[in-house]
Amino acid sequence: MENRNLTEVLVGLFVTAGFIALFFLAMNVSNLRESSVPDGYTLLARFANIGGLKTRSPITISGVKVGRVSTISLDQDSYNALVTLKINPGVCIPDETIASILTSGLLGEQYIGLEPGGMDECLENQDEIELTQSAIILEKLISKFLFNKADSNAK
Repeated sequence: MENRNLTEVLVGLFVTAGFIALFFLAMNVSNLRESSVPDGYTLLARFANIGGLKTRSPITISGVKVGRVSTISLDQDSYNALVTLKINPGVCIPDETIASILTSGLLGEQYIGLEPGGMDECLENQDEIELTQSAIILEKLISKFLFNKADSNAK
């Protein structure tokens, strides 16, 4: 009888540890673990299409996280997405930097990748990144391929 109780306790502990591991995995995947946007300075970027970009999405340079997306809104004048980037303090983003919306991993999380420009001057608080590349929408690529294939077969 004592052996059976010990087995039940061990199974219970194992199941509890599994639920805790799943919880931490879910928090890691959903970016909810870091609930606040870091202190630092703010940059703006306008994109024609942001795809599935979300607030708190990472901002990287050469794969190193340098900030997070703080807000996403619609610019009523140009009808582009206006993305506010919160950059970590001490990180110099050169002028003429290119901001691209990229996709990582199997889950398709989107993030902003920065390619530093060649200028020596750094962007300052509330400056705008002029050079942007919108998200690549897989459905649009597939439809272009299919329509081009249909046009070439019709000739």
